[in-house]
Amino acid sequence: MAGLIGRLEAREKMMELCQALVDRYIPKVEDKKIADGSFVEWEEMADEFEREITGGFLEVLAQLSEAAAMAKPGLCPHCQSGNVKWLDSGGQRERQSEHGPVVVPRQVARCRSCDRSFSPSGSGVGHGLAGKPNAQGIETGVSGRGGKDV
Repeated sequence: MAGLIGRLEAREKMMELCQALVDRYIPKVEDKKIADGSFVEWEEMADEFEREITGGFLEVLAQLSEAAAMAKPGLCPHCQSGNVKWLDSGGQRERQSEHGPVVVPRQVARCRSCDRSFSPSGSGVGHGLAGKPNAQGIETGVSGRGGKDV
């Protein structure tokens, strides 16, 4: 399954975000004042710029990633049953990264066997926690302990 957006759209979103941030601090129009201040204020502006550009970059990567949106929910991480169905395949979740808040796609499935719900992307996009099942419930998050399908 392809990502939620295409590569060209992802690049366009990043260019628009970058342009908007540059325009905020260094406008094209000569009449508008350039963001100015002391060196400490410049550092604060640079930190704000970095948080917004990297947060936007993470969001675009999540939308572009094939791992961020799954075609099938996989096995139930609670009981290992394959008898699962999608509840919400188009939702979003805001995550707090070290670069600020990031909105990532979220899919929710329910197991028909144990009647529990789960997100195939787990607690993060692409990484499981040690000792906990991954999105497909196949491995335990410990190297070398995956199932036959890994």
